[in-house]
Amino acid sequence: MTLLIAGAAMLVLPGPGIAVMLLGLVVLSAEFLWAKRVLAWARERFSDLKDQAQSRMPGNRRPPGGPPSRDRPDQAA
Repeated sequence: MTLLIAGAAMLVLPGPGIAVMLLGLVVLSAEFLWAKRVLAWARERFSDLKDQAQSRMPGNRRPPGGPPSRDRPDQAA
């Protein structure tokens, strides 16, 4: 709980507030179901944000949510 409070304070003070809050959720999720649900929501939301950001990067020709492009040999699986 202390990590969540410290992270919330770091949102307005200098420091990695969001990272500390996520660390606090990881610790609490081992014990509490509510923390596990919040952490799962945060992971899903950040994954969506990452996909949106990658789709808007210059040089990216694939639509968001689509399968990965295989037109470059260095990106083949």
